[in-house]
Amino acid sequence: MSADAEPAPVSAKPPVTLREVAAAAGVSVATASKALNGQGRMTAETRERIRETARLLGFRPNSLAQSLLRKRSFTVGLLTNDTYGRFSLPLMAGVSDALVDNGVSVFLCNVEDDTRLGQLHVEAMLDKRVDGIIATGKRIDRHLPVDLSNLRVPVVYAFTQPDPGAVGLVSDDAGGARLAVEHFLRLGRRRIAHVSGPASFSVVHARAEAYRDVLKENGLPVGEPLLGAWSEAWGHEAVAKLFGNSRGRDGWPDAVFCGNDQIARGVIDALRERGIRVPDDVGVIGFDNWEIVAEATRPPLTSVDMNLATLGREAGLALLSLVGGQPAAPGIRKLPCRLVVRQSCGRPPGG
Repeated sequence: MSADAEPAPVSAKPPVTLREVAAAAGVSVATASKALNGQGRMTAETRERIRETARLLGFRPNSLAQSLLRKRSFTVGLLTNDTYGRFSLPLMAGVSDALVDNGVSVFLCNVEDDTRLGQLHVEAMLDKRVDGIIATGKRIDRHLPVDLSNLRVPVVYAFTQPDPGAVGLVSDDAGGARLAVEHFLRLGRRRIAHVSGPASFSVVHARAEAYRDVLKENGLPVGEPLLGAWSEAWGHEAVAKLFGNSRGRDGWPDAVFCGNDQIARGVIDALRERGIRVPDDVGVIGFDNWEIVAEATRPPLTSVDMNLATLGREAGLALLSLVGGQPAAPGIRKLPCRLVVRQSCGRPPGG
């Protein structure tokens, strides 16, 4: 080829057809189709031979044709107003994990807090013939800004307030708070303070009530929870309130249970600035197990994990059941949290 010759154009190979698979496997087109769709009567050996032939040839079934045949699109919509993805992204990972083995794809739409935008996304999903919708948000005590009742597809709610009569899944916040406070007690901590977020959040009250209950059950004094913003700045301010009095070390808390990891990091930084050692003098536990915060805190932060990936997986499985025509009990189902122990709360005596 001369230097001036133009290279031959590159063309894509045509897709392998079902007829080619059938010919290579030595069966009819109808038999090949039934084998690849898990239908029809044939020996297991024949079915496996056809599937292996299709794999070796690189055959990919026509997803549109399959959808029309089964009257399903094998897609699910995930609606959220969690703009930063703090809660929706790990939840979506769980949803995808549940659905991928069933050949179902998930696409995410962020409705922000805009009712019109939410309605547009819902209409687009319905136009695309999604098999169902999973709704999730940034808090469990608020509806998404879009009406999902009376749709022609099933809807499952995860980490957001469900419509009446719908299936909803949330983390057990009270149970998570119990894990934290009971862990402090096992470590020998007895003067446990609680610093949390705004009073307008239902989870704040659920966690505070569990905190009080555990202390009362163990005959320990119960301090009034300090409520503020979900921020490190509030954690600093709360330390000034808790440790700025004249009672001295014997009157100070020896543990602080925080409503989220940002508050906890602010608490730890403020304690360090006062020369109070964590965890030697004061243990600290957060909530959410936001790893980018918890692992970067010094010392690394023990935190309650809401198991959002598991929550998403359960939501995906629940939606699959509904799509398949299986009934599901309406109402809110609470899934357990877990405690991820790091260095911020110390070891038990003699441990």
